[in-house]
Formats: sequence, structure tokens, C-alpha cells
Amino acid sequence: MVRALGVAVVGFGWMGRVHSRAYARLPHHYPLLGLRPELVTVVDEVPGRAELAAEQFGFASTTRDWREVAADPRVEAVSITAPNFLHRVIGTAMAAAGKHIWIEKPVGLTVADARAVADAVAGAGVQGAVGFNYRGAPAVETARTLIAAGEIGPVTHARIRLFSDYAAHPDSALTWRYERERGGSGVLGDLASHGVDLARHLLGDLAELTADTAVFVPERPRPTAATAGHARAPGGAPGPVENEDYVSCLVRFASGARGVLEACRVSVGEQNAYGFEVHGTRGALFWDFRRMNELGVSRGSGYQDQPVSTVYVGPGDGEFGAFQPGAANAMGYDDLKVVEAYRFLRSIDEGRPHGATLTDAVHSAAALDAIERSVRSGAWVGVEVP
Repeated sequence: MVRALGVAVVGFGWMGRVHSRAYARLPHHYPLLGLRPELVTVVDEVPGRAELAAEQFGFASTTRDWREVAADPRVEAVSITAPNFLHRVIGTAMAAAGKHIWIEKPVGLTVADARAVADAVAGAGVQGAVGFNYRGAPAVETARTLIAAGEIGPVTHARIRLFSDYAAHPDSALTWRYERERGGSGVLGDLASHGVDLARHLLGDLAELTADTAVFVPERPRPTAATAGHARAPGGAPGPVENEDYVSCLVRFASGARGVLEACRVSVGEQNAYGFEVHGTRGALFWDFRRMNELGVSRGSGYQDQPVSTVYVGPGDGEFGAFQPGAANAMGYDDLKVVEAYRFLRSIDEGRPHGATLTDAVHSAAALDAIERSVRSGAWVGVEVP
């Protein structure tokens, strides 16, 4: 028996649209799921945006005040896709109201914010999912399985890289994303949070690190109207960029492995150049998000001159079979959000977590906190998980 689950989306920028599409597609890819999402309410403070979302996606009602969702008995689950500075207040309130939450990373501005939301979810006995979508790529899950099985030997070192040009244009609008008070730690929360989660998902806990950051575009024009995504504001009054464009760090994992993590939002010529290289004593694994369904694999007993094979993931890898019938049929970014939505609703249906949780968000936030402490001190610091 399939049960309807009332869903709300809070914040209808680009990511709110992605979540809404994911809910709509769930019955297509997971027809046996015990819950069917029903789009009850959409929230956005920009006049007219929620109404347009309701017309396009079929939400039953709209509001500009997220507090109405917390009080709405029709809503059982909430996607929180609002800006970072609102994550804590909305996340804790929704959990306290008994709503299950699917919240986008980095879950607030600080490790204290992430911990507060995690504690609220645990205290309320609801389910909490976090938008670490890259760990759900079938090739990434295959890599994790190979590492855990010892197929490349004990991991010795890894490199994780997230380069993008979404903020490279000097006319990119000075939105909340570039403000310390509302956007937090810049590229750390935006991209490095994904990198930290991938590192921990594949290789285990980060023990200590040393880091460096930089701002390469120190001023941007202020927008004169509401924005969504990475809009430009040519001619706007200039204002200061308050958080980081670039971060690099050296990592020591609890396992003894070493790592390099690098992220940048102003890399001209790079579009979503996200990926990793993981090296072990007997082999290596290579993944590039731009070729999301391929995994480079080197394993065997050759050590020297050992070849790398390209493996195309197929129906036996992760959630690939819910989307495509055979290997080398491509999945895309939005499919990863459908996987997240499925695991979120499955968690609600079964009463136990599937996929990335608020605990994972706390670990990621703790690593970002360590990066900031290392930058201030210029030293190696421990990753302290509260």
C-alpha cells in the first residue's frame, strides 16, 4: 500500500526547483517505494516566485513565511533549500514541529549550526537527510566498495578537487553567497563541504589538516533586484567580497593515509571539474564528475606500468538500475537528487537512515572549521567533531 506524504519546499531558487523535480520523478524511478510525495506548499520571500512555482510544479498552496509550514499538519517532510544563514533556524524549527527534513549542505554557517540541527532531528525522532549528492553517484559508490574490499590495497594517498567558474566573472552579483554573515565561509561551504564529505565517505575520518585560502575577486557589484543562482549585476555599486574564493589543504586521515583537497569558485576554464584520485599500495581509482558514469580502475599485481581501465557503471552499481537498463547509458546531476529524494523518503518509510545524514553534515562542518582555524594559525590542527 502506497501512502501519500505531504511535502513542502522552503526556498525556490535553483536548488528548490531541483528538489521539486526530484519529488515529481520518484514514482517513475522507484514505483515500489511505500511513500508517494505530494507537493503541499512552496515558500519563497520574493514576491510572485512561490506562485510561479505552484503554477509550474503543482504545489497546492504558497506562502512567503516558512513558519506557516512548521504549523501546517498537511506537511510531514520539508526540503530546506534556503540560503545558508537560514539553515539553523528553519531546520531546528521544522524538526521541533515533527517534520522530517532534507536540508542542503553545508547546514548553516558553522559547526555549531550543523550540530544544532542534528541535535534537533535526533531529539524529535524525525529523519534528516543532507544534500551531499556526489557520494550517491554509482561510480563513487563502486569506488567505495572497491576500497573497502581492499582491491587497490591499503590507501596511501588521495587528491580531491572541486574547481568551477560560476563566480569567475567580475560582474557576478554580490549576493548573500559572498557575505560572511549570510553565506559563511564561501567556497568552503559551497564546494569544499562536498570534497570533505567525499573524502570521509571513501577513506574514513579526517584526523588533522593544514590549509590556505584566498580571495581573488575582492569586489563585486550589488544586485538591484532579486536574484537566483549565479546572476550578474553589471553596473551595480561595488561591494567587498567577505569570504573565500579558493582553499587548499593537506589532510592526514585517521587511517594514516594522506590527502590533498582543493576547491575554487573562480577557476576560468573549469566547469564543474569535480573529482578524485585515490591511490593504494596495489592500485588506484579515478573519477571525474564530468564523466560521471565512468570510473578509472587500476588493480592487479604489476605495481609498475600497471594499466588503467575505464569501467562504465551499470545496473549492478549503486542506484544506476533505477535510471538506465545497461552500462554506458548516462545518468546526470538531477538523477543524483532523485537518488537523494528516494533515500530520504525510504528513511521516513522505514524509520532508519539511508544516505547522507546530519551526522555527516556535522563531520563536514568540523573539517571546514578546522580549515578556518588552520588558516588563522598557519599550523596543523585537529578535526574536532563536537
